[in-house]
Amino acid sequence: MTRVSFRETLTTHSLSPRRRTVTTVQVNNGRLCNLACLHCHVEAGPKRTELMDEQTTDRILELLSNSPSVRTVDITGGAPEMNPFFRKMVQGARAQGREVIDRCNLTILFEPGYEDLGEFLAEHSVQIVASLPCYSSENVDKQRGRGTFSESIEALQQLNALGYGKEGSPLKLDLVYNPIGATLPPPQDGLARDYRQRLGDDFGIVFHELYTITNMPIKRFRRQLEQWGELEGYMNLLQENFNPAAVQSVMCRDLISVGYTGELYDCDFNQMLEIPIGGSSELCEIGQSKAHTVWDISSFEELANRDIVFDDHCFGCTAGSGSSCGGALIPNEGMT
Repeated sequence: MTRVSFRETLTTHSLSPRRRTVTTVQVNNGRLCNLACLHCHVEAGPKRTELMDEQTTDRILELLSNSPSVRTVDITGGAPEMNPFFRKMVQGARAQGREVIDRCNLTILFEPGYEDLGEFLAEHSVQIVASLPCYSSENVDKQRGRGTFSESIEALQQLNALGYGKEGSPLKLDLVYNPIGATLPPPQDGLARDYRQRLGDDFGIVFHELYTITNMPIKRFRRQLEQWGELEGYMNLLQENFNPAAVQSVMCRDLISVGYTGELYDCDFNQMLEIPIGGSSELCEIGQSKAHTVWDISSFEELANRDIVFDDHCFGCTAGSGSSCGGALIPNEGMT
C-alpha cells in the first residue's frame, strides 16, 4: 500500500488534537531494569546506568504541589523500583493526595534488596500495573526471558495475599498484555475474560483490569521487526487500521512525560525518540519562557492547551481499538 504520514492522515480526517488539562504526569525515572524484554521501547536492561537523581525527583514533587489538576503520578522505567529515589517519589506524591501507579515487571519482587517491595506498595496504596504478556509460560519466557513466567505468577500470588487485585479491595492490580510479534492486540474485553479464567483456574490469581497495549515500532522492537523482515508490513498494518475515533482519546492529550534528567515530552514514546514538547528543533513557548525541562515551568498546568508533536509511530496508538498506557481506547473494537 501507499504509505502516508501520520500528520497527513490527521489532515485527511480533519483532526487537530491539542493537549487538554494535564491530569497525569508520567515519570520515567531511569533505564535500569532486571529484564531486557524484546518489545521494550525504552531499551531498558541490567547494564543501563541512567537514573533520575534526587534533585530532579524533588523538583517533580515541587511542581506537583503547584498543580492541583494532576490526579495521577505514573512511575515507569526500566524497572522504576530500582531507582534509589523511587520510594521518596511515591511517599511524596501520596502525601499530596495523588494516585500513584507503579509499572511493575513483577520479577523485581525477587531481586535482592526488594523483598519488602510488595509490603511498601500496599502500605502506600500504590496501584500496580504489572506486565504479563500472556497467560502461558512459553509466550512470556519467549518475550521476557526464561523463568520469568513462573516468577511473575509467584509475584502475583504474593500481591494477592497482600490484598491486591481482590474484589472490593482498594489495592488495585491491573495487568498488561503485549502481542508477541508484529500484530495488533485482540479485543481487550474478550482477552480479559480469558486471562481471568486461565490465571484463576490454573493459579488462583485475581486482578482488576487487563490492558492491551500495541507494541510501538521504535527502538528495540523496531530493530527486531527489521531483523524479521516485518517492519514495512507492520507499519502498513498500523496505517490500514487507523481509527479516527481513537485520536480524540490518545493519552498525550491529558498526560505529560518526564525523562530521567527532567526533560518534558508529549509521551513516553516521544521521549525515547528524543522528541521534546514543541518538536526537536522548535522550542515550545510558555509565555516568554522556553519549556523543555521541569526547571522551565512553575507547574504542570502551564502545559495545557498546547500543540502535540505527532510522528508516524503515533499510528501505534490509533490503530484498531487504539492503545494507551491505560489499555485500549475503544475496548469493544478489534482489528480489521
